[in-house]
Amino acid sequence: MLRMIARANGAAVLVPLAAVLLSGCSMFGAKKGSDTAYVARDVETLYAEGKERLDNNQPKVAAALFDEVERQHPYSPWARRAQLMGAFANYVQKDYDKAIEGAQRFLSIHPGNKDAPYAYYLIALSYYEQISDVERDQRITRQALDALTELQRRYPRTQYAADARLKIDLVNDHLAGKEMEIGRFYERSGRWLAAQLRFQTVIETYQTTSHTPEALFRLTETSLALGIPGEAKKYAAVLGANYPGSEWYQKAYALIGDKAPQLAT
Repeated sequence: MLRMIARANGAAVLVPLAAVLLSGCSMFGAKKGSDTAYVARDVETLYAEGKERLDNNQPKVAAALFDEVERQHPYSPWARRAQLMGAFANYVQKDYDKAIEGAQRFLSIHPGNKDAPYAYYLIALSYYEQISDVERDQRITRQALDALTELQRRYPRTQYAADARLKIDLVNDHLAGKEMEIGRFYERSGRWLAAQLRFQTVIETYQTTSHTPEALFRLTETSLALGIPGEAKKYAAVLGANYPGSEWYQKAYALIGDKAPQLAT
């Protein structure tokens, strides 16, 4: 789900910037069929060849050609463009590690460049695209959150930050889903306290996500299982106050009435 959203939203921001970087040499031709083996070529021809390969959906070859621009002409203005375009080409071919590495290298050499926000955005998207489902380790998800947050902090008024804010909400929802997955596992195993800690993390750290109503219901359940009906009623009351029409409140109300009827009124 997250990756589908990234492709739908992120690409719309990535492509215009790529077009700006590429358009600087649209006047130069490129020979079809040329490879990326080391042949001394003028910088314009190399860059234009990379542009053509990227336009023709050959991002791997394009990335190699942009690398060659930097290798053969390291001190030219084209080398700076090629660094970022090489990172973009790697992103397009889903070589996210290389995309991150290339964008980070661009930032280390050109930290104050006008395209720095785009480089941060490319790093964030490269992590974001790798987010896996909640059954798997969420290390990459947290890296995506860190990168998106850093982008928003540094460049809050850019179009990239606006997209980052949307993705931060989705990433938080994903991380909350992971906590719920673990909490439900503990609950099924009868490890009530361990389950409670996971559900409490959701309502304390991810309280604006879609998982909060269920987390409050699960806290009602686990509190009853732990023999603390007063806490169960408290969670059910919070659930009713904030999500009165939800299925989780109806379940919590019924559960309190069944397990602790003296508290239901």
